[in-house]
Amino acid sequence: MKRPYALAIVRKDLKLLRRSRPVMISLISLPVILLVVLPATLVGFAVLAEVLGVQHDLDGILQSFSPEATAPLSGYTTSQKFVYVALTYFMAPLYLILPLLVSVVIAADSFAGEKERQTLEALLYTPTTDWELLLGKVVASWLPAVLVALFGFGFYSITANAVAWPVMKHIFFPNSMWFVLVLWVAPAITGIGIGLTVLLSAWVEGFQEAYQLGNLVVMPMLALFIQEVRGVIAFDLQFVFLLGAGLWLVNAGLLYFGYGFVKRDRLTRSV
Repeated sequence: MKRPYALAIVRKDLKLLRRSRPVMISLISLPVILLVVLPATLVGFAVLAEVLGVQHDLDGILQSFSPEATAPLSGYTTSQKFVYVALTYFMAPLYLILPLLVSVVIAADSFAGEKERQTLEALLYTPTTDWELLLGKVVASWLPAVLVALFGFGFYSITANAVAWPVMKHIFFPNSMWFVLVLWVAPAITGIGIGLTVLLSAWVEGFQEAYQLGNLVVMPMLALFIQEVRGVIAFDLQFVFLLGAGLWLVNAGLLYFGYGFVKRDRLTRSV
């Protein structure tokens, strides 16, 4: 790239991001809910079930996992098995909701936010190409979301071991699957959330519309969570790697389609 116009767009959007109260609230509240409140609730359920003498029927669920994934469960009590499976495997698709939602919040403010602030027209008259405009908007949304995912993983690692200590009595998290999830899958799913939301944000009139429509992208992650709880799929190492590969292919398609959709003449008509 001869001209750093895309980089200028990234810098401008990141600067606006820090000044946006709705976005900053989301960046703080979402990790707390998903990575602190939810795992603490799951551990609390395990402790309560043990006190009440309730048995966790995990056999049907664990049958869908590979022997390598269930090997650490040898010698665990029923409550320890539940906590390990819940915080290590059930939380995997829920963790992916974090970078997905963060990317949606930020990307929704890309073109739609520019329209609301009445700054899109001035941006369109700059000497940026259509590709530089799209690339700048995507990168400005992708970088913060990926950073939130990385810091969220570190935060969750501490939280999971801390809240589970009364049951587990040792440090058990993370495992190798989670490193693939964080470094391979999370960046890919972040790109998908951004790609879809940028397209929506270029089409709708305001931030709230783009944000509400963009939130629909979390439905597949909730579906994966439900299927995992039912024992239909298993977030083991092989599944996570294949999931990431599929998501990167979808990213390539979204980028290609987005370049054909986000054109200067189309955006000019929508201003």
